[in-house]
Amino acid sequence: MTVEDVARAGDILRAGGTVAFPTETVYGLGAHALDAAAVEKIFVAKERPHWDPLIVHVADLAMAREVAEVSPLAERLAEKFWPGPLTLLLPRKNCVPYAVTAGRPLVGVRVPRHPVALALLRAAGVPVAAPSANRFGHTSPTTAAHVLEDLDGRIDAVLDGGACDVGVESTVVDVSQSPMVIYRPGAVTAAMLAEFGAVLVYVAPEQVTEPESLPAPGVGLRHYAPRARLVLVERAGNENLREFWYRFLRVASECEGVVGLMLPERFRSMEENTKLLIYRWGEWTDASALAARLFAGLRELDARGAEVIVCPVPAADGIGDAVRDRLFKAALKT
Repeated sequence: MTVEDVARAGDILRAGGTVAFPTETVYGLGAHALDAAAVEKIFVAKERPHWDPLIVHVADLAMAREVAEVSPLAERLAEKFWPGPLTLLLPRKNCVPYAVTAGRPLVGVRVPRHPVALALLRAAGVPVAAPSANRFGHTSPTTAAHVLEDLDGRIDAVLDGGACDVGVESTVVDVSQSPMVIYRPGAVTAAMLAEFGAVLVYVAPEQVTEPESLPAPGVGLRHYAPRARLVLVERAGNENLREFWYRFLRVASECEGVVGLMLPERFRSMEENTKLLIYRWGEWTDASALAARLFAGLRELDARGAEVIVCPVPAADGIGDAVRDRLFKAALKT
């Protein structure tokens, strides 16, 4: 990828086209955020329902002020965490199409940290609406190859910036109310945000009918799902690690069909059983490493023909909260 490639991608965005690009979290599918016709192309390409709002990516705080009202608290958070994996829900300005916010008064805004994303935003010179660059509800993409698996032929261009280093989507926080509300956990944790004021974590109600609109991006109940059935095994409070691990292996051995394992390092495997497919996930005590490789692992096991994927659930600590959120949503039955 060259400077000229980024410039051409910026031209495509300004002209109303769609470009997939890397961020530090996952790859996004971008369109000119203030062009309603361009934004509609995102929904068509992803087969995304219009009740699910989009995040607007901007190059800096000045561009954020073009699309939203930035409060003093939001400005302090932006100074601390931007560029980075934090999306702020802010009062939208009238220039933002209703489709971007699913008709709601708040718009999600963030400055991504990835150098290719920032270069693209500067080349385009416009705010860019960008959800994850995958078919709606599917496993999020963390490489350009993942994007093409879902969207090849459905979008105008892809910028290949390598694998994403965070691997799970940005934290989404509503700073228009007090306490602040985290709608989606990510690499910017509740503990980090608590330095700036009280924080609550949103708990989604059970949705029995199609919603009119969601309060924030990423809060739909079933999301991030592989094609294979996902079976989660969580450590019980009274289990030591060895007991937990043997229970995980027992669950895997009892599943029917072709079984894939999301297998952390140093855990004993069942690789001698040819029915099992192994994905080396990462160090079990390193939640950041597990987050970075989560979606890649689910996609790889899908591609290798797994009919069931069995995955241990990490502890609720720091970015581990985000990994748990994605796993529970991916495993939810519809």
